[in-house]
Amino acid sequence: MEKILISPSKYIQGKGAIHQVARHVTGFGQRAFAITDPMVLPLVEDSLATQFAGLDMHLTLSPFHGQCSRNEIERLVQVAKEDQAQVIIGIGGGKALDTAKSVAYYLGLPVVIIPTIASTDAPTSSLAVIYTEQGEFSEYLFFPANPNMVLVDSEIVAKAPVRLLVAGMGDALATYFEARATIASGKATMAGGLATKAAFAIAQTCYQTLLEDGYSAMMAGKQGLVTQAMENIIEANTYLSGIGFESCGLAAAHAIHNGLTVLEECHHLYHGEKVAFSTLVQLVLENAPKEEFAQVLAFCRQVGLPTNLHEMGVTTIDLPQIMAVSEMACAEGETIHNMPFPVSADQVYAAILTTHALTTA
Repeated sequence: MEKILISPSKYIQGKGAIHQVARHVTGFGQRAFAITDPMVLPLVEDSLATQFAGLDMHLTLSPFHGQCSRNEIERLVQVAKEDQAQVIIGIGGGKALDTAKSVAYYLGLPVVIIPTIASTDAPTSSLAVIYTEQGEFSEYLFFPANPNMVLVDSEIVAKAPVRLLVAGMGDALATYFEARATIASGKATMAGGLATKAAFAIAQTCYQTLLEDGYSAMMAGKQGLVTQAMENIIEANTYLSGIGFESCGLAAAHAIHNGLTVLEECHHLYHGEKVAFSTLVQLVLENAPKEEFAQVLAFCRQVGLPTNLHEMGVTTIDLPQIMAVSEMACAEGETIHNMPFPVSADQVYAAILTTHALTTA
């Protein structure tokens, strides 16, 4: 099996980057169709309108309705087609961005991704996570290429609620551990081959950056400030984690996250908040060294990521429901089967309850 590393064609990050969007997009066509989170539209609308008008380009801003579902994708495909779009722009959080990537894929158009939060590593990837209308995980949708461009305005990200930045750290936290597991198993990565040394180095750097700069970036985020630590964590959450997971692979943590979506009590949580707990579960599942588990646990507590079921909103531990989570995590085709040993629902069930006990003791 070949080694494969994939990535966006261009990654741009810095204060004020949002004011350069039209200049970067102009090479993709004169008619841009932007799918935007309604909450962030007021932050970017005036700047985008001025930029595109100045370059005599057509821009349509179309609101995203909140769920990256098949119905929402199909709706926006029709609207963009009627608008004669030549390039799709996604602006907002992970679900809006995944929807934009999906719309661009079905229309065969280039896509520019503009995350306004650093809560997931979705912006750089060549896949989308599709949910049901009720918010439960449905499937992964894989694309033949990564986004043509990812542009991040660090000032906008820094002013977003700090919980979103911390959730991104939770998502990024899994990158190194899932990469390590997938490489040990010799299984194919999300890129369709084996991990390169470069991709694994990126995954390692992602974890190290979290440990070094996570707390400082969180404190800067509470004040809406852009510091070097903030820039580093934005890059870790978005680019390092994105390249790391896709070109090194996903394993137990994200599969357990998908299982947790069946718990209604967890629906209020962000993706990365559930991934953080799931990373601890993966470490228990593989019987990782106590020192390593303690380091990850200490980091989660330092930045405020949930470490047990109670902290995620599960007030009563319903054992049949935990088994349902475990069975979904072990469904055929799930990434948990990239672990370097066979994993059963019984093992995941035991690991979830053991992690909960260890982190509530």
